[in-house]
Amino acid sequence: MKLKILLIFVFVTAMLHGQNQFELSYYLPQNISYNKNIPTPESVIGHQIGEWHITHDKLVTYMKTIAAVSDRVTIEDRGFTFEGKPLILLTITSPENHKNIDAIQSNHFNLTEANKSSTLNIETMPLVVYQGFSIHGNEPSGANASLLLAYYLAAAEGTEIINLLDNTIILLDPSLNPDGLQRFAYWANTNKSDFINSDPNDREFHEVWPGSRTNHYWFDMNRDWLPAQLPESKARIETYRKWMPNILTDHHEMGSNSTFFFQPGIQSRVHPLTPKENQELTKEIGNYHAAALDKIGSLYFTEENFDDFYYGKGSTYPDINGAIGILFEQGSSRGHAQETINGVLTFPFTIRNQYTAALSTLEAAKSMRVKLLTYQRNFYKNAAIETLKDKTKAIVFGSENDAARSFHLAEILKQHTIEIYKPKSDFKENGKNFKKEQSYIVPINQKNSKLIKAMFEKRTSFTDSLFYDISAWTFPLAFNLDYTELKSTSLIGDKIENLSLKKGEVTGKSTYAYLMEWHEYYSPKALNIILNKGLRAKVGMKPFSLNGKTYDYGTILIPVQNQHLNENELFNLLQKVALESNININSVSTGLTNGIDLGSNQFRNIEKQKVAMLVGNGISSYDAGEIWHLFDQRYKMNITKLDISYINRVDFSKYTSIIIPSTNMLLSKGTVEKLKLWVQNGGVLIGYKNAVKWLSANKFITLNYTSAKVNAKQVTFEQKRNFTGAQVIGGAIFETKIDRSHPINFGYTKKNLPMFRRTKIFVKPDSSSFNNPIIYTENPLLSGYISKPNLEVLKNTVPFQVKSLGKGKVVVFTDNTNFRAFWYGTNKLLMNAIFFGKTM
Repeated sequence: MKLKILLIFVFVTAMLHGQNQFELSYYLPQNISYNKNIPTPESVIGHQIGEWHITHDKLVTYMKTIAAVSDRVTIEDRGFTFEGKPLILLTITSPENHKNIDAIQSNHFNLTEANKSSTLNIETMPLVVYQGFSIHGNEPSGANASLLLAYYLAAAEGTEIINLLDNTIILLDPSLNPDGLQRFAYWANTNKSDFINSDPNDREFHEVWPGSRTNHYWFDMNRDWLPAQLPESKARIETYRKWMPNILTDHHEMGSNSTFFFQPGIQSRVHPLTPKENQELTKEIGNYHAAALDKIGSLYFTEENFDDFYYGKGSTYPDINGAIGILFEQGSSRGHAQETINGVLTFPFTIRNQYTAALSTLEAAKSMRVKLLTYQRNFYKNAAIETLKDKTKAIVFGSENDAARSFHLAEILKQHTIEIYKPKSDFKENGKNFKKEQSYIVPINQKNSKLIKAMFEKRTSFTDSLFYDISAWTFPLAFNLDYTELKSTSLIGDKIENLSLKKGEVTGKSTYAYLMEWHEYYSPKALNIILNKGLRAKVGMKPFSLNGKTYDYGTILIPVQNQHLNENELFNLLQKVALESNININSVSTGLTNGIDLGSNQFRNIEKQKVAMLVGNGISSYDAGEIWHLFDQRYKMNITKLDISYINRVDFSKYTSIIIPSTNMLLSKGTVEKLKLWVQNGGVLIGYKNAVKWLSANKFITLNYTSAKVNAKQVTFEQKRNFTGAQVIGGAIFETKIDRSHPINFGYTKKNLPMFRRTKIFVKPDSSSFNNPIIYTENPLLSGYISKPNLEVLKNTVPFQVKSLGKGKVVVFTDNTNFRAFWYGTNKLLMNAIFFGKTM
């Protein structure tokens, strides 16, 4: 009883204190005056900061309001999210700097040009600071703090703020994830009690699946700075490359029982391409954060967690671009107030810490301005010197049979302002053929040489065996492209200014048949359109030659006769399909070939597909979102999302394929049997990652597993975490050998296929070799970290299996073939399982 009374007293005291926390005086420096012509956040959004969670629409309204009245602030719309929310950016500096903003930007950009930077007077140049907030929607203290930061920078008066604005260009990105922020604000606000309930068991702190951390397609956008596949990422990368900031801050939240973290992180886990001085400067900036947090009595830690290895994170991307990236992690209230081991953690308290760190960053920027500008200039000068010593002068990549994959990698490079060129002509290098029209050359001797190395390198040795994120992302491997290093620049042709993907075409009108090869990335998109128009199509199970052209496994045949469209209508449709899908379709006038004739039974009918995917509690929203995005954005295919909360009422018979992303879901026995009956009646069930184990346990498929035996010898309790962490496969790339005659591999032209792996699901090969169409090689590691015991076990295991169950098929992948939307190279494996599953 006494304990209960004490808890109530603590709670009420905290809430009374929390009422004062809503006042601006709780957050803002009070020894200065504020311009009364600048509206406070409360006067525009209708509530005090921290009283409610800011919705994105109100956030935008406030930012536009102060931009309209302050001569220190301009605002721009840089595009829209998938849900149509504006991606705004505020540029904040002195009125005088605004008048000369184009010249300032040009001069600052020239600081990153090794051949121009020496002429610039760093002493008089402003520093550029990019401050970004809440890239994870359910980490909202940052976005709410951005309201305070914008108000302070627009309204504060006195010599200190004038000096700051005279010497700093502040790029304020108030919401890096508008879709997620809006979802979380809705959740937290609709579950808020008038008498604040801080019990962690309350519904307010437990969002429904998939939560609001991610964007519309459930992507973790803090992993997309390098791949830049999402509109939010593309907008911020365009801003970054235009300004090349000196500091970029990334404001996050972590577990509620944590305090506050700022970088540097764990020093042994910094990528080797990052200069040592980068971390020294990060640590010096950290002293400003420490002093500011000390002043308000907030606990914090540094150098004990997180790392700067994967360059696809907001706090690490700047490190390979001559800047300082800083990660902030605030213990999250996940609502309005929550009981933690550190007492009741209020939402205003989390906002104040984020705002304090934002101000301490600007204080460091002002004090270290010349030092940071000098570092940026020297970064690019040193990179240019290193490049001259490099034996590799260029990198060429491409595909003989798929222009789209090559194009999309080139597209990413262009987004990062990396210069790319066409080859002078077709050529062969290191046993690989490169066609002029489908290949690209990247010279190393250019400004972004270090970024190029980061994107193309294969690394298999490391100083540390633990990683906060993936340990490998080699882009040409992810795209399954031929690539090689060139020792000279003699093959480089014209520079590509405007990148474009060649439109597809039909070679002519036929009265007999059309043939479409399956090599091109967008061939599944084309086939889906054809089938949805009610046309008959078949897939060739063997290669053949016709009219001097060889057609590979998986060639699609569209007969002209017995279609519901006449010859002209069919031709017109296929022209449109070829154009929209960037593929070529060949017209033929005979069925007589060298090999299987077009009337052969080796051409199998393809059904119109209706695909569903299980989602909901227990399903990985990341994996599900990547599949949804692939279908919806890339292939323009419908995929029905079936929530497991109601699938017992769903008629499965209307679906040809059902996908189960990685899962630890619990289904009733009746639902499992219902799903099994659907497979037995002819359905194709596709499982990924942990779904493989689930399907085995529920007797959909029989597989034999193996695992590494690792004994902890001479490992202390202190070393336990590192010991177990070293056995994690955090994300690496491995080589497989493939049987190209198997339908799962249709469209692939090489005998080897790089595959991404994050799991320790090791499946033994089937006793019949023809049932192992994809198998890891004897020396599979291409790039990234894996422990020696796990590597030994991985050798000659299989990442894919397909087994019959009645009339249907069960298809399993031990790992994600659609990882983060940039693994173009293995996307077609899922499409093959969809369209050709029944032929396997």
